[in-house]
Amino acid sequence: MNKNNESSENIKSDNSSEKNKIKHQIAIMSGKGGVGKSFVSSLIATYLSRKGYKVGLLDADITGPSIPKIFGIKDNRPSLKENSLIPVLTKNGIKIMSVNLLLPNENEAVIWRGPLISNVILQFFNDVFWGELDYLLIDLPPGTSDASLTVLQNLTVDGVIMVFTPQELTNMIVKKSINMVEKLDKDIIGLVENMSYFENAGSGEKINIFGSSKIDDMKNLTHCDISIRLPLSPIFTEYVDNGNIEDLDYPPFNEFVENIDNFMKK
Repeated sequence: MNKNNESSENIKSDNSSEKNKIKHQIAIMSGKGGVGKSFVSSLIATYLSRKGYKVGLLDADITGPSIPKIFGIKDNRPSLKENSLIPVLTKNGIKIMSVNLLLPNENEAVIWRGPLISNVILQFFNDVFWGELDYLLIDLPPGTSDASLTVLQNLTVDGVIMVFTPQELTNMIVKKSINMVEKLDKDIIGLVENMSYFENAGSGEKINIFGSSKIDDMKNLTHCDISIRLPLSPIFTEYVDNGNIEDLDYPPFNEFVENIDNFMKK
């Protein structure tokens, strides 16, 4: 992997080669960490795969990669073929590329500066043999850092899905990310309010642990009608912690992914 410090502004994506034919690229973004962005990215990939699509998931959160853990990938490593990295396959055939798949152990810290991180992200796009994909999902790091700028400026991103939680602080910070997306002339095509409520198993009552929902505010701000509220659920946590995301079945998410898919087909 090339680890020079060339500025990301001088690097352009050249993934138009015959080796990779990607129909749609979607970035999953959040204003801050800890809102479940990687969980949502993995869940979207899972549901698109269930629809029969060829799906890739690029873990662009270089300093906080969690995608391999969510899919239960431990010992598999990318192979090398004709100067291209071959992504690791999940048990259901989703193609995964993450820096954690290249480290000696998953707990090793990645202590790199911004330009190097940007270079690695572009190499994960350009130097990986993704082959033919219907969807490439890009799990961005939180916030408006160099990494997010690199992806939105240099890759052909067709749309952004914004993930947030109901807290007022998160609501304020996510607006910065929304402004960034708009300034770069990208479209926000989906909204996910994660940990939106907790449902009492006995009574069915929905309790707003982190405050009232901000989904309507975000819809008005972004003019995006495709949205979903996900509950704070220990069941979700269990599937993620055990690396069994592809076994998780949450029926309301079907409609959300179906709406995203229909939007992309327009």
